[in-house]
Amino acid sequence: MRFIAVINQKGGVGKTTTTVNMGHALAMAGHKVTVMDMDPQGHLTKSLGVDHHKTPGMDRILLDGATVAEMKQTVRENLTLIPAGPRLAEVDQLTEGGAKRGWVLKQAINGDLAQQEYALIDCPPSSNLLAMNSLLACNEVLVPVSGDYLSLDGLSRFMGVYEHIARALQKDTREWIVITRYNERRRMARGVRLKIQDTYPGKILATPIRENVALAEGPAIGKTIFEYQNKSKGADDYRQLAQDLISRRTL
Repeated sequence: MRFIAVINQKGGVGKTTTTVNMGHALAMAGHKVTVMDMDPQGHLTKSLGVDHHKTPGMDRILLDGATVAEMKQTVRENLTLIPAGPRLAEVDQLTEGGAKRGWVLKQAINGDLAQQEYALIDCPPSSNLLAMNSLLACNEVLVPVSGDYLSLDGLSRFMGVYEHIARALQKDTREWIVITRYNERRRMARGVRLKIQDTYPGKILATPIRENVALAEGPAIGKTIFEYQNKSKGADDYRQLAQDLISRRTL
């Protein structure tokens, strides 16, 4: 199974948008997919039309030892969701367990997702215990980066931190980068893309996600881009990005 953490310490770069629409695109392509909401805000859960405040999920797994099989629910054909749960923020208040606290998710998924081909985790924009559980469980990392220079700085800092963690744990993990909110007419966006391409060769997935207001509107009514505006630029881009991920097609 390809277990992918969608993560960036900078907020507002499209982590949830990428997780929900990439997950649905992979599912529509016939793959068995699980998406996991590791952000206490529960935006991924809400984006799929599930009530974040009333539906337990990741909180029960990390706090109470519930199994993935007990908490996952089918939300679309080939697509299952593990919601964030209303108590997920309590995980960062845990003081017992020491270093073992970071391995709870990895231990929980062993065997429970054997039938899945892809699992995508929507990570919080911080270096906390929730993010650490995600990084220790995954075997791939996908970093969304918007087309501006502040995002470029955030990418550099995150990649430095993650590569240090990977070396310390001797993790063999593949990193991918996806450029979001991209406008090719803007010189700055083109410059950021070229800079990332030069700095991280072979890591940028070939399809950038263009600016598209429909991507921001769909979650308000619990719909993915394919359900909300299937013929939009956003839908076209995420369909192609899913194929890039499947084939590992990069710049």
